[in-house]
Amino acid sequence: MSARHPLLFVSHGAPDVLLRPAATVALWADLGRRLPRPRAILVVSAHWAARQPTVSTVSVPATIHDFGGFPEPLYAMEYPAPGAPDVAARVRDALVAAGLPCAEVPDRGLDHGAWIPLMVMYPAADIPVVQLALQPHAGPDWHRRIGTALRGLRDEGVLILASGAITHNFGWLDWSGGGEPLPQAKAFADWVGAAVARNDRPTLLEYRRQSPLGAAAHPSEEHLLPLFVTLGAADPDEIALRLEPEFTYGGLAMDAYLWQKDSIIPYTPEP
Repeated sequence: MSARHPLLFVSHGAPDVLLRPAATVALWADLGRRLPRPRAILVVSAHWAARQPTVSTVSVPATIHDFGGFPEPLYAMEYPAPGAPDVAARVRDALVAAGLPCAEVPDRGLDHGAWIPLMVMYPAADIPVVQLALQPHAGPDWHRRIGTALRGLRDEGVLILASGAITHNFGWLDWSGGGEPLPQAKAFADWVGAAVARNDRPTLLEYRRQSPLGAAAHPSEEHLLPLFVTLGAADPDEIALRLEPEFTYGGLAMDAYLWQKDSIIPYTPEP
C-alpha cells in the first residue's frame, strides 16, 4: 500500500509573481523539488466557478491567460502539461459515491490559479493535470464535503493542489509594490494560522462570523474556498504545516499550507 500523498494549499497571488521572483516563487520551487512526485495533479482553483462541481476531461489543456493589465511577457507564457482524463473519471466517481453532483466539460484549460504555481513547482510540465470547479455560492462546508469525498485520491498518488488566497481584498493592496504588510492582512492570516495549528476546523468553517476580519479579508469567498477543500481532504487528525513566504502588494498574504501524513519524504522548510 502506497503512502498517502501530501496535500497542498497555495496562495497564488497576482499573476506577475512570476516576473518578480522572491520568497513565494522560491517556496514553490522548493516544494516541487522536495515533495514526492505525484502521478497526477488535481487543481481546485479560485478562478474556475460553476453551478455544481465540474471536472475537465480535456487531454491537452490550453493555458488560459484569464487576467488583464499585466506585462506582456505573462501572455506569452504557456504550460503544456497533459490532461488527466482518467483522474477526471475518478473525481467524478468519488463525488457521485459521496452523494454529490459532478458535471464534465471536454475543453476547459488551465487558468492562472493552476498554471502559475505549477510552472514553478513542475517546470517540465510533464505531470498530468486536471481541474475541478468550485461553487462560490455554496460556502465553506460544501467545499469541505467535496474535499472529504476526494481524500482517497491521495492514496493513488494524486496531489490535490488547492489554489486561492489567504487574503483577497483589492482595497487592501498597495499596487506600488512597496511597504510593510497591512496590519489587517497580517492579523487575518495569523488568525487562520492559529486555527489551523490547533486543528479547529469548526471555527475555520465559520470564519466570517468567528473572525472580526473574515468578511473584510474576503469580500467574496471564492479565493478562500479552496482551503476548505484541503480541510476535507485531510484526515481528521492531520494538522497542516503553515508556510509563510511573504506579503505581496502589502495586502496579499502568500501563505501556503501543507498536509503530509504518511508522506514518503516529509517536507521540512529550508532554514
